[in-house]
Amino acid sequence: MFRATLKSLLARKVRLILSGLAVVLGVMFVSGAFVLTDTLGRSFDSLFADAYAEVDVNVAAKPKLELGELEGEQLATPFPAATVETVRSVDGVAEATGVVTADGARLIGSNGKVVTSFGPPQLGGNWTGESDLVRLREGREPQADDEIVINKGLADAGRVAVGDRVGVLTLQPRKEFTIVGIFGYSGDRDSLGGANEVMFTTPVAQQLMLGESDVFSNVVATAADGVSDEQLRDAVAAAVGDGYVVKTGEQLSADAAAGLKEGLSFFNRILLGFAAVALLVGTFLILNTFSIIVAQRTRELALLRAVGASGKQIIGSVVLEAIAVGLIASVFGLAAGIGIGALLAYLFGNLAGGLALAGVGVPASAVIGAFGVGLVITVLAALLPALRAARIPPIAAMQDVATPDRPLTKVTVGGALVTAIGATLLFLGLGGHAGDSTLATILGGVLFSFIGVALLTPLISRPVVAALGSVFSGWVPGKLGRLNSGRNPRRTAITAAALMVGIALVTGITVILDSAKSSISGLAQDSISAELVIAGAQSGPRPPTFDPAVLDEAKAIPGVRLVDGEYGDMALVGGERTWVGASSEPSALVEMFGLTATAGDIGRLGPGQMLISSDAAESRGLSVGSTVPVQLARGDERSYTVTGIYESTPLFGGVTLPAEAARDFSIPQPIQGYLQLESGVRAADVLPRVEALLADSPEVSVADRDAFIEQQAGQLDGLLQMIQILLALAIVIAVLGIVNTLALSVLERTRELGLLRAIGLRRSQTMGMITVEAVVISVFGALLGVVVGAGLGAAVVEALRDEGINRLVLPWGQMGVFLGLAAIIGVVAAALPAIRAARINVLGAIAHD
Repeated sequence: MFRATLKSLLARKVRLILSGLAVVLGVMFVSGAFVLTDTLGRSFDSLFADAYAEVDVNVAAKPKLELGELEGEQLATPFPAATVETVRSVDGVAEATGVVTADGARLIGSNGKVVTSFGPPQLGGNWTGESDLVRLREGREPQADDEIVINKGLADAGRVAVGDRVGVLTLQPRKEFTIVGIFGYSGDRDSLGGANEVMFTTPVAQQLMLGESDVFSNVVATAADGVSDEQLRDAVAAAVGDGYVVKTGEQLSADAAAGLKEGLSFFNRILLGFAAVALLVGTFLILNTFSIIVAQRTRELALLRAVGASGKQIIGSVVLEAIAVGLIASVFGLAAGIGIGALLAYLFGNLAGGLALAGVGVPASAVIGAFGVGLVITVLAALLPALRAARIPPIAAMQDVATPDRPLTKVTVGGALVTAIGATLLFLGLGGHAGDSTLATILGGVLFSFIGVALLTPLISRPVVAALGSVFSGWVPGKLGRLNSGRNPRRTAITAAALMVGIALVTGITVILDSAKSSISGLAQDSISAELVIAGAQSGPRPPTFDPAVLDEAKAIPGVRLVDGEYGDMALVGGERTWVGASSEPSALVEMFGLTATAGDIGRLGPGQMLISSDAAESRGLSVGSTVPVQLARGDERSYTVTGIYESTPLFGGVTLPAEAARDFSIPQPIQGYLQLESGVRAADVLPRVEALLADSPEVSVADRDAFIEQQAGQLDGLLQMIQILLALAIVIAVLGIVNTLALSVLERTRELGLLRAIGLRRSQTMGMITVEAVVISVFGALLGVVVGAGLGAAVVEALRDEGINRLVLPWGQMGVFLGLAAIIGVVAAALPAIRAARINVLGAIAHD
């Protein structure tokens, strides 16, 4: 049996390639994800090892507010300069240096725009001199208050040089400085991981980056000869007390790398999720392939049974073939994954500003994932056809036809049951009844729904395919193609189901995001009465800001009635981390956002007072007069009294503090501004004057309300495009499935095609027949996809109604495009099988057994 299986494989090389290609693509995604994260992880290990190579022990104050990975940048807590002397006086300390470093120093380049880093921090600090790691390449160190040095990567990105006068944004509005030096790093590096760095004199750095004089963010201590880093750490920790965190350079490097790896693991899970979709589609392809193979080998397998092969041996033969396909596909998939992982790592390194990449490695997880997934998916997909092959009676060897099509009763009942399970899981997940397992429940519901619909597809394939094929029925090849596509409902259904999955996901996500965009736009139009909005597009962890003085100056512009500036930050409110806002003019905020008081006075906010939404008040058990401890990013914990409660709205909720509280925010500058104009005043007349006020705030601009709303809602377009690109792989695999099905079908119908040619069917008509068959199957799959996707998307939108997503938008235009593309896909997929069919030797085909 082994030799027979091996000969069967070698005799059908094209079949082997086609059936394994889907596994190759899925495995490529899985192994590529692991190679990418491993390469980047080791690169960051190396980066942080270099960055902290000269740090024996580091001392930093415990943060006022601990932030999670996705909650923003952790703010360094300033501590008195006297701590530097305390550390310096510890036995075993050879040298102690006070350091200022914080994210948020944004240099304005030669083009008048802020130089962005798209991820890596924009650090500002004090120049502490050259070292083995840092060396001046041009100029000198800063000496005056208006002098800075910057790293070479920032100089190149901003197209600035020594002697240039540039603006820098920090905790304070724009200030002008002269570049007196440009520095680089060991190994001829222009930056460390793409970070932009601006170095001031120490007093200026303290004021601009920490907001206070005579303070530091950390102390770097060097150990004396004979003192280990661990010994020095313990001695310094005992001297400074519990209010500080003392770590060795090795610990800092490990902690920094671990934080980034946590973010990479999240990215890895996203890639694996798309790989799972690709493999699900590939499973349909492999199942269909082996089903056709078994049908084509009916006589061969029956003869084996007749000469003594047992059912188990037949199953083993088919499974062995699947294992061979899975192994070969896994090898090629792993190789392709290594290449894709290396390419993505290279692109990420360039995007991050020239991250020095470690050598591309192949972690055990990539190898195990590749072969585990490749083999498991292939064998499972081949198992049902193998069981079917074992049931072939020896008498079938005497027959000249394949096994007849079986009733659809069991498949239909099974499909209905699986679909019901999927619908139940979706109801539990989307309805908020799954607790901590909400995401897993929703994903399980989607998976079961897809499988259930795929099982139900044969039931509807004949009537739907007949209806779609009727378009071509006036043409003999078209009529034949329609009949061919409907003659085997199972085969047509599985082929179409592969395309359905990819298109359904794209359609469903499009429905959700388009509905979200429409809902947000509608809510904003109904809720915001400001005619002009000051804001910027956020491209990193820090939102764009502007000078608070702009708000006061805007009030003086003729025609401006109300002005409000909004600040925002994470805070501990009653011991719970939450987002809080601060308003420069609460009464203007209430009017422009249409807020309604449910208790107290929401039009005023004095020192020590706070407003809270009704939902937040209910969840925290607060009422007017309640006192709540609030810990902001800076300063000490302070108690605030609830003086007003307003009705929660989808666009506005949570906690609002007075403007004076923003001094202790991570970013003590407004991130948005709202202007309401006098009746009859045109926004276009006021807008240029507000733009002039923002000349020193290049991160933000002013726009009318409609443009602002469109800009905010448009941020979802980038997310949609990324998802569509990643899901395109699933659609590519589905196209391969159509090619595979048609190619195998042509082989199966060799004699039939020969007879058709013999009675007068021309080559062009033969190609037309195959093309119609492909078009009907692909359009059927796309039609299923848009219907299922629209249904799933509508269900999610309905579940999010309480979250403000209250408008269902069906992308009719895109769904029409999907159907049109499906027809094109059918034509492309039919090309090779149609050419093969047209080239069949008529006499040889008639004699084909």
